[in-house]
Amino acid sequence: MKILFSQTIPADARLVARIADKGTMPAGLETSLVEGARIARFKGNAGQSFDGFVDRGEKVVRVAIAGAGEPGSKDRRTNLEKAGAALTAKFLTSGETSMVLDLSDSALGAQDAASVLLGLRLRGWRHDEYRTKLKEEQKITLKTVTVVGAPEGIDAAWADASAVATGVEFTRHLVSEPANKLFPVSFVEKCRKMFEGTGAELIVLDDEAMETLGMGSLLGVGLGSDQPSRILAVRWNGGAASAKPMCFVGKGVTFDTGGISIKPAAGMEDMKWDMGGAGAVAGAMLALVTRKAKANVVGVMGLVENMPDGKAQRPGDVVTSMSGQTIEVINTDAEGRLVLCDALHWAQQEFSPLAIVDFATLTGAIIISLGHEYAGLFSNDEDLAARLDTAGKATGDKLWRMPLAPAYDKLIDSPIADMKNVGPRGGGSITAAQFLQRFIAKGTPWAHCDIAGMAWADKAGTTWDKGATGYGVRLMDQYIRDTLEASAEG
Repeated sequence: MKILFSQTIPADARLVARIADKGTMPAGLETSLVEGARIARFKGNAGQSFDGFVDRGEKVVRVAIAGAGEPGSKDRRTNLEKAGAALTAKFLTSGETSMVLDLSDSALGAQDAASVLLGLRLRGWRHDEYRTKLKEEQKITLKTVTVVGAPEGIDAAWADASAVATGVEFTRHLVSEPANKLFPVSFVEKCRKMFEGTGAELIVLDDEAMETLGMGSLLGVGLGSDQPSRILAVRWNGGAASAKPMCFVGKGVTFDTGGISIKPAAGMEDMKWDMGGAGAVAGAMLALVTRKAKANVVGVMGLVENMPDGKAQRPGDVVTSMSGQTIEVINTDAEGRLVLCDALHWAQQEFSPLAIVDFATLTGAIIISLGHEYAGLFSNDEDLAARLDTAGKATGDKLWRMPLAPAYDKLIDSPIADMKNVGPRGGGSITAAQFLQRFIAKGTPWAHCDIAGMAWADKAGTTWDKGATGYGVRLMDQYIRDTLEASAEG
């Protein structure tokens, strides 16, 4: 969706949108619109919308009003995004090709206006690349939004917000792609194309390089696939040359059959998005690089495909991780942690990060615990956990703190190796986190975000359509703003 700025409403405008706070109506509206909104019980609640038709001069104009909730709400940012998203949801396939967003009489500042536009743009993203027989009424028609009367400073505020939108959209694209189109090598190539000319450095490890490093855990997952595995790192040095980087690590299983411990057929097609953690890291890095974040950040993605052919690892096999720790593979469908443990170890050795946070669609158990409202947060550091939680609340990428404790850790002890890759059925998301913690160097702040319930949605949400949500991108971006960039400014 293209967003333009103008001083005046175009003469040919057929659709004009306004923003209303709760309990108020925009100034200058016709009596018929005000009365119609009252009859329709429009109150200006966040995300509420109303539209009607009025005669203006010699033409009929469609006027829409979107609610932004209470002006002083602690959720003001999210509510303004809801207002913008409500307009897109209403008119995306309406037949209208353009919309004017009139902010002339609003009291919105530049950041507030950018939040409205961010909601507008994010709700307009859809993955239609492979749909060739859409009915006319299903096709996206709304292509352009012209903003009139934007507040001072909107250019900079929108450039910043649109960089974040670009990252979210890239993540959604990656997560939406089918596994015959997106596999470890093509994932890397898509990233090469997106980061070309940005100033970011891309580092790629192939199977041979990983074998030399001793990544037997990650490589074991990919043994049953014809697709070679990869490690991809995106490094952005936007901060002080001497400053240690923040590191994000993502699980990138581009398709997960479960391997020899094969999954049931029903719903297995969903496992194309088992690379949601890596997709989120890629999108977050693109957002940070695009807006030239004043911070040193590295994004590491472990990319594999988990298939069940004659070369695949078996339940009962023992693999040696890059850290030297051995793992008894009890269940080949608990593969994400096998990928992450080598990626985490390599990231710590290679970049000596000040802290490390991983994102992974790791366990179905976290969905049993939290549903599709929160991702699970596990951490060995109170400050890191608190800052991530704050960033999640600010962006809507919500987290819920889960426990780590020695009592859970002993559940993954193995009788023949240093550990096994699964524990008992109870506490499955916790024992997965305990497994990962064994690969974190002493003194390194670390957090694990289990996003299995958040990367994909079976129904439309506030700022996304059914499908890939882009969860995690805004969380990571906000965390960097609140910590590294805030410290640099202070």
